Amino acid sequence: MKTALITGASRGIGKATAELFAENGYAVIINYNKSEKEALSLVSEIRGKGGTAMAIKADVSSETEVSEMMKKISENFSSIDVLINNAGISLQKMLTETSIEEWDNIFGITARGTFLVTKSVLPMMINKKSGSIINISSIWGNVGASCEVAYSSAKASLIGFTKALAKEVGPSGIRVNCLCPGVIDTDMNKMHSEETLACLCDETPLMRIGSPSEVAETILFLASEKSSFITGQVFSVDGGMTV
Repeated sequence: MKTALITGASRGIGKATAELFAENGYAVIINYNKSEKEALSLVSEIRGKGGTAMAIKADVSSETEVSEMMKKISENFSSIDVLINNAGISLQKMLTETSIEEWDNIFGITARGTFLVTKSVLPMMINKKSGSIINISSIWGNVGASCEVAYSSAKASLIGFTKALAKEVGPSGIRVNCLCPGVIDTDMNKMHSEETLACLCDETPLMRIGSPSEVAETILFLASEKSSFITGQVFSVDGGMTV
């Protein structure tokens, strides 16, 4: 049985991904930081359907907590076959109103977190000469968003991280790809008014927002052997919004 570690997996895209991977025979490690109730409920749901799942609390921006998470994983699983760096937070503010603490926090979880978790997982993958890493960026990391400079910048960093790491670990049989979801029906987008969401739908060629499960299906594809010759790529799952 292959094992997938998904950061920020208690809800939204992470939750949908955990459910889909479990349905497809993966043992799923659900990382969370604050949403313990949701994470444990997801584990119970997966196990209730005959799947294998474990929830581990860790702030991915903390080197100590990531190290502790990896210790728990090594005690329960022989290796990690797939890493999905999904943990992230949003911030909707003009740059002139963004504090240094807010800037550091969003980069801490998105960029530093991806670095710390990936660095911890890579030795296992290098040792067995295989693995798939999928980094979850955003449409705004690809094209930028007004009043979301910090968020856009942090998500854009994952694109460069993906391309560089793909070159570095390709000789070890490890693939690294990046996903840029568009406007998806998650808690992160519930802050928008119905009018704003309607405008975003109008700007999308498919005339609707996406679902977490649609993003999860693409993640599963990138984790599978069906994408065995794909690495260093950035995929937009945005209904054509960036066309």
